[in-house]
Amino acid sequence: MTETTSRQLLHLVMGGAVKNPLTLEFADPSAIDVVGVFPSYAAALEAWRGAAQRTVDDAETRYVIVHLHRLLEPGQDGASD
Repeated sequence: MTETTSRQLLHLVMGGAVKNPLTLEFADPSAIDVVGVFPSYAAALEAWRGAAQRTVDDAETRYVIVHLHRLLEPGQDGASD
């Protein structure tokens, strides 16, 4: 990777029914809806908004963005995402 090439910052968008709307403990982890993996936070945010909007009337369904790049390279600075 050259200095002019930006790092790939992978993000996962997923969600589903939670046991308590104030937490992220999923009621059935095997039923989690994986929306997809996205190459930037902006793309993930757009996908998250779409998924969250579809379930806006269901208080027991939550969608989240997981910063995969932070899990894959924990020592790297991810402040730009």
